[in-house]
Amino acid sequence: MDKNQIEELKNILIKERDEIEKELSEFAQKDKKEGWTPKYPDFKADVFEKDEEADEVEDFLVEVPLEHSLESRLKDINDALEKIEKGEYGKCEECGEEISYERLKANPEARTCINHAS
Repeated sequence: MDKNQIEELKNILIKERDEIEKELSEFAQKDKKEGWTPKYPDFKADVFEKDEEADEVEDFLVEVPLEHSLESRLKDINDALEKIEKGEYGKCEECGEEISYERLKANPEARTCINHAS
């Protein structure tokens, strides 16, 4: 891959990272370990709307796996950006061969070549 292709993929990764962080910030907060934690519903002692509270708990239960999925993807993106900075981007973690530009264009955080894709 040439420098222009790597720069293009880096920009895609940065854009994806920013979008995921924005989405996460809508229902989660960053914790001290640089991870994210879904915001648990804040029940008020003077509020007795059980239906509303139940809806908030249901939303929370949906957000937990979504947070996990987005955080996992964010980690992969950050790992790919780190590899770009170290000059190690685009190498298959299984065989060491170069990952095709086409594969990286479709999935910029890919860790393996198409032969080792799961």
